[in-house]
Amino acid sequence: MRTIGVDLAAGVPGTALAEIEWAPGRARLVRLQVGVDDVDIVASVGPDGWLGLDCPLGWPDAFVDFVGAHHLGEQPQLGEVDGGADWRRGLVYRRTDVVVRDRIGRWPLSVSTDRLGVTALRGAGLLRRLAASGFPVDRAAEGRLFEVYPGGALRIWGFDTTKYRVDATRRATLLDTLQERARWLDVGPFAALAVSSGDAFDALIAALATRAGALGRFARPAAVDLEIARREGWVVLPDGPLEESVAP
Repeated sequence: MRTIGVDLAAGVPGTALAEIEWAPGRARLVRLQVGVDDVDIVASVGPDGWLGLDCPLGWPDAFVDFVGAHHLGEQPQLGEVDGGADWRRGLVYRRTDVVVRDRIGRWPLSVSTDRLGVTALRGAGLLRRLAASGFPVDRAAEGRLFEVYPGGALRIWGFDTTKYRVDATRRATLLDTLQERARWLDVGPFAALAVSSGDAFDALIAALATRAGALGRFARPAAVDLEIARREGWVVLPDGPLEESVAP
């Protein structure tokens, strides 16, 4: 099995890709690269790769409805516009974001009200490229494509994520702890890049989280949420410890 993790950014310079090859009892990081474009991402998946994107795959239903109604000067389906926090929450967060908050105790960034939305625009174009290449694209984690959240996966696995995105020293400590716990993971010559680049480090974690998706070891959308997830996207947070990733 091959899992490809992509820390997607609005532009090529901030985008990183990691590829892990899995075999019984072991895993090997065979590629870790920064500055990756859409064509390279599509080519990396091939006919057998499992792809994890650190990027929202859609926008909140209520936000899409609100923007469309506002554009046409009509009343949105969510009712009278009052501007209160409760009213706004459905526009700011997707159903999967609520589930993520319940599991890890904090809200992920909002795709509709944060700069993350610019990255999601690129992600939407990437999904079209993937579909055009023949890769089966869905947003609800029903195939070989997953929306992943590296920071959330690390918290689920019990790691201290304090300032790791901005502090190379913290990433070095995290990588040491990761390798101590996952002795079956061979990072090869890529350790220095994972420490020096927060984007590369997140791509590595994204590839590990994608393994949980490929094995079905994550909380799938409830029946009532499935159609919503097919539009808004669904974050794959691993179920079970990191150490089980190598188990068949």
